[in-house]
Amino acid sequence: MNPVRNRTRTLGDLARSNTSNTSSAISNGVKYLIGIDEAGRGPLAGPVSVGAVMVPMDFDFTLVEGVKDSKKLSEKKRESLFARFEELRESGQISFVVAFSPASIIDSKGIVFAIRSALAATLEKLGARADECEIRLDGSLKAPEQFTSQQTIVRGDDSEPVISMASIAAKVIRDRHMVQIASQYPAYGFEVHKGYGTASHIKVIGERGLSDLHRTSFCSKLLVGSESV
Repeated sequence: MNPVRNRTRTLGDLARSNTSNTSSAISNGVKYLIGIDEAGRGPLAGPVSVGAVMVPMDFDFTLVEGVKDSKKLSEKKRESLFARFEELRESGQISFVVAFSPASIIDSKGIVFAIRSALAATLEKLGARADECEIRLDGSLKAPEQFTSQQTIVRGDDSEPVISMASIAAKVIRDRHMVQIASQYPAYGFEVHKGYGTASHIKVIGERGLSDLHRTSFCSKLLVGSESV
């Protein structure tokens, strides 16, 4: 088996790579570029979300002008860009998927395992073939080792458009999920804070304990009861 070509890149590496890498990759039989990022690593409740976006190697990123790290975009802008992604998917120009790992997996296996599991699920759902794609991942993420052409990029969600797209998809779908599920836990306000450790969320935990949507392992310092609601 070939060693995984996975190294951490800095922003200075990127400017020298895109044009020449695209031509070289296409000539080597690589058809697709995949960006991967996660959302919801740190909340006290809810799943962790991994987004994966697959585009042709010669994709025109001006079609998604304005993409960047989802955390630096307003909710309105994220939703607008996500709607554009859906249009491009409908027209067959891109593919994207989002996968979750729930709080139960995070508590039993850890956040790293949960992210890795969801990441592998996104590639399976995309039908990605290792010999046909190059993968770019944000931060410390890594794809399964059979994907030998992969690059982990420091702050890639803000410098690589395909990773930014994945970041936005992961964030939008997770936020929508938390809004949808909030009606089952009306006391907690998940539709507002999306499970993050805001003052109001921590206050409710102190008053009511944890729901079964909470990550017990993330709430150990706050835990005043272990009841489920």
